Amino acid sequence: MLESEYQSVKEITKTRKRSASGLLGLSTRTHVSRLCSEKHRAWRRTFVFTSEQIWQRARCTIHTETMSSTRVLRFNGSRTDQPGKNRVNWLIASFMVVLHVGAVAALFFFTWKALFVAIFLYWMAGSLGIGMGYHRLLTHRGYKTPKWVEYALTVCAVTALEGGPLLWVPTHRIHHQFPDKEGDPHSPRDGKWWAHVGWILVGNALRQDALTLGRYAPDLAEDKFHVWITEYHFVPTVILGVALFAVGGLPFLLWGIFLRTVVGLHATWLVNSATHIWGSRRFETRDMSTNSWWVALLTFGEGWHNNHHAYPVSARHGLKWYEFDVNWYGIWVLRQLGLASDINRARLPVRRHASEAVASPVQKHVNLPVD
Repeated sequence: MLESEYQSVKEITKTRKRSASGLLGLSTRTHVSRLCSEKHRAWRRTFVFTSEQIWQRARCTIHTETMSSTRVLRFNGSRTDQPGKNRVNWLIASFMVVLHVGAVAALFFFTWKALFVAIFLYWMAGSLGIGMGYHRLLTHRGYKTPKWVEYALTVCAVTALEGGPLLWVPTHRIHHQFPDKEGDPHSPRDGKWWAHVGWILVGNALRQDALTLGRYAPDLAEDKFHVWITEYHFVPTVILGVALFAVGGLPFLLWGIFLRTVVGLHATWLVNSATHIWGSRRFETRDMSTNSWWVALLTFGEGWHNNHHAYPVSARHGLKWYEFDVNWYGIWVLRQLGLASDINRARLPVRRHASEAVASPVQKHVNLPVD
């Protein structure tokens, strides 16, 4: 069943350029494709990016054609079959309640070993998985790794229980296409609670159909591993939970799965909510993104969100030496081990006057080391 679904998405992706239907005519699509290719080659020659060029590059990567078929994959279901924006998704809500009850129960089963296990798994899932894997590698392709490293980071990410890559990545790419505008899945303009967790509990924001996948994640939809791990994204966590219980009993299970996961979920949600509400703005971006040092501490560097929205494809989010960015340090380590290449790194433009606002970021494609 999974193989046939995979082949269906692959075939749909292949027919995008041949389809006469969609938003653009055939000749227009051909022209856009050629234009994107030429622009990409030009940027690769110069290795200098403006913020507008970065967005155009992303638009070239994320196809704008619609697909002639909307066959639904088994792992995600149809968006039209899901609850509307004013109806609670009781399956997800019940799951969240169970996680939070388990997190509270963990406080009554404290041991130092369980705490250290939870800290390690929090780093594994949040930094290696979400930050370095889902976000900076799969979503923005800020650097390249061998496939086995990409898959290993993806396995770490699914243990955060934030969904598989074909759910997480398209949602974040949509957020960058419509930041704090109509279409943004989790903007504070729709309410602080909505931006934090309401968009998950209500509506169908976590459901991606074949049309959305073909438009926002064609690179992942054609990868058998990412299709499989998305459908069975709960399996690594179940295996991990069984192993923890076998080794350390209930304390390891409650701290290593329930409490650790709840803290990680809220940390990620704070990037969606808090860093679009409170904090400082170094760049005049087209959204409400801010830099938040305390969110950066909780998320291993993802809190430098204004920096990230100004330089979307940069693998480094902390642009100053004092901007703590553990995820960047992890990418640097991979580079030293020969496991990361083609690393996109943002550099702050030099201001002529101290009062001059930073409005035009400069992106450079460089090799490390970090300063």
